Amino acid sequence: QVDAVRVYVNSSSENLQYPVLFVVRQQKGVLSWQVPLIFRGLYQRTYNYQEVSRTLCPTEPTPETRPSDQIIFVDVASMAPFNIAYELLVTRLENFQLETNKAFNFTASPSQPQYFLYKFPQDVDSVIINVVSDAAYPCSVVSVQDIVCPVYDLDHNVEFNGVYQSMTKQAAITVQRKDFPGEQFFVVFVIKPEDYACGGSVPSSIHGNVNRTWNLQRTKNLQVTIVPSIKKSVYVQAMFFSFLSFLSFYLGSVVVAFVHYIRVQRKASAGRLTPEHGSGMMTSSHPISASTPEGSSYGAIDESSSSGGRQLPSPERRPPAGSDTDSSVEEESDFDTMPEIESDKNIIRTKVFLYLSDLSRKDRRIVSKKYKIYFWNIITIAVFYALPVIQLVITYQTVVNVTGNQDICYYNFLCAHPLGVLSAFNNILSNVGHMMLGFLFLLIVLRRDILHRRAMEMKDIYTLDYGIPKHFGLFYAMGIALMMEGVLSACYHVCPNYSNFQFDTSFMYMIAGLCMLKLYQTRHPDINASAYSAYASFAVVISLAVLGVVFGKNDMWFWVIFSMIHVLASLALSTQIYYMGRFKIDGPDSDVGMFRRAVMVLYTDCIQQCSRPMYMDRMVLLIVGNLVNWSFAIFGLVYRPRDFASYILGIFICNLLLYLAFYIIMKLRSSEKLLPIPMFCIVATAVVWAAALYFFFQTLSSWEETPAESREKNRPCILLGFFDDHDVWHFLSAAALFFSFLVLLTLDDDLDTVRRDKIPVF
Repeated sequence: QVDAVRVYVNSSSENLQYPVLFVVRQQKGVLSWQVPLIFRGLYQRTYNYQEVSRTLCPTEPTPETRPSDQIIFVDVASMAPFNIAYELLVTRLENFQLETNKAFNFTASPSQPQYFLYKFPQDVDSVIINVVSDAAYPCSVVSVQDIVCPVYDLDHNVEFNGVYQSMTKQAAITVQRKDFPGEQFFVVFVIKPEDYACGGSVPSSIHGNVNRTWNLQRTKNLQVTIVPSIKKSVYVQAMFFSFLSFLSFYLGSVVVAFVHYIRVQRKASAGRLTPEHGSGMMTSSHPISASTPEGSSYGAIDESSSSGGRQLPSPERRPPAGSDTDSSVEEESDFDTMPEIESDKNIIRTKVFLYLSDLSRKDRRIVSKKYKIYFWNIITIAVFYALPVIQLVITYQTVVNVTGNQDICYYNFLCAHPLGVLSAFNNILSNVGHMMLGFLFLLIVLRRDILHRRAMEMKDIYTLDYGIPKHFGLFYAMGIALMMEGVLSACYHVCPNYSNFQFDTSFMYMIAGLCMLKLYQTRHPDINASAYSAYASFAVVISLAVLGVVFGKNDMWFWVIFSMIHVLASLALSTQIYYMGRFKIDGPDSDVGMFRRAVMVLYTDCIQQCSRPMYMDRMVLLIVGNLVNWSFAIFGLVYRPRDFASYILGIFICNLLLYLAFYIIMKLRSSEKLLPIPMFCIVATAVVWAAALYFFFQTLSSWEETPAESREKNRPCILLGFFDDHDVWHFLSAAALFFSFLVLLTLDDDLDTVRRDKIPVF
């Protein structure tokens, strides 16, 4: 047991010109202070205390002295020309050494800090120091320092050594044995003279003698408990759990693929179906007889009329089936070069009843090449985006480790398990699901792509205009985006804070945008946005997110501008969707003609046909979508949420869910079926998203508040003693995104035996 001595001094003098100086000389150090003791705050405020109590640095017993003997010299001096009364009291601390799993209560104030000694037990390699208080204020600081004298235990020097956190009601610091060669350390508790560092009120700027405050009562009751942290075996168990959980998805995918292969082979051997392996579905060996009768689909357009009176190109003029390659011979300037497309697309896209054959008339090779640009571009974006992010978060972690300032990063300190230089390895490990499931989705898409190419080599599929056109470029881009979401989320959780939150959300925007583009591309393959315009739009969104993080807190002008951009963008996009990309405001004569045409379009389409729009289904979707987006704009303008990045992400997710619900409803209205696999994926997506969102809203920290206030939300681990609620959110959200992607991949599998001129566009 180590003994420690505490010195209490008191002086009734308020003369700041002639303070009383106390110097304590020990075997290995000198400690000095003055009375009145002066603390400085904001705006040159001073806080003076006439009572000071300090704990002296304990000394190890030597062979010449008994364990309880300590030789101490106390010098008292003052330059005052008159006598000053003072009081000096030296006491021995009975409970200087803290014990494992035993709570200890004490009191501290700015002029009477406290610190205690802790020694690691033999079988403990890591401990968590839990400090709690019933009162949020006064603001305090908890510090862990090596056994070095003097101990830094005042407000102006507590940050000079060791690891420290600011605190209101709760603090937690994980300490590892390897960081302290002596296998012991001091736990220091300092009360700050002001509360602004913990989110309290900021003192007003007042000049003159009023800035001096005497003997302000700022006493805080604290309770400290040191508990052993997890053992190394728990790290191994957590890593096995993480990888095996998502490897089970690989096993399930292999089982589904094998079962499907057996079923296809049986049906093929029976002579009923010919396997069309491109998507794992079948194409009828007698397509004409298997299609819907001509008279049963109202508004259907036969092959002769669907091109506006022109005959479709004969099979001889089409490229051979085996030529679907990525050859660089075709430049992007080759897009839209079919003369019948250019001459008739205005007429076709303005028909009241549109079918897939009307919007899938371009050469499949050229369109597929166009969509593969999504894949290559997102890889380039990912590399250029991720490298500086990784470099930045490594710098953040290095600063935390070197300075010991744990207020830089907003961890859940009650469940932050370090590994190596990383302070919260569990938050990084839990993102492995995004990377593993993103790679699995790429493998599933690659399988479909390869089997589709094989089927095209076996049969000239260009003569069979059946099912949704198979373009896999956007699916590849979605898989890469899911993997990058895991990488960047892990980077964000290296040191989560206000400055790097956009790293965690950037690829979420891209995932939501790519899903909407893929959903639209399914029935509009010829008129979907190009990769360049799509990624340029994402760049604008990310730029707005960064501006929102910087200016969105209190600047009303930013919210006014953003809300106007949001509403105008919604209207412009709605116009393009409603008119299938054929709405152009251009006057042949002058600018007056341009405005005249705009007025005429608004009059004919919005006033004359308000009771019955030409495209009713699209109009309903766009009205609901605009109401949702305008509601978001009004909400942002009124409440100005501080978490601007999550606000934009909410806009994207709500629009995606709205469009997906509309698509499924229209699909069922068109008497199309949902096969068992997409139905299972839809149910799994809904269930897993519901569970994931439950854990997402279990707020464990918040960089919208001060670090001390954020720590009030910290909670212990809930899974394997290693993962917290947010880690479970990572696991479940990765699975939910994977199932969501499978919904988009398999949703229209039932249409592979339906002619494209029987598949409605909506």
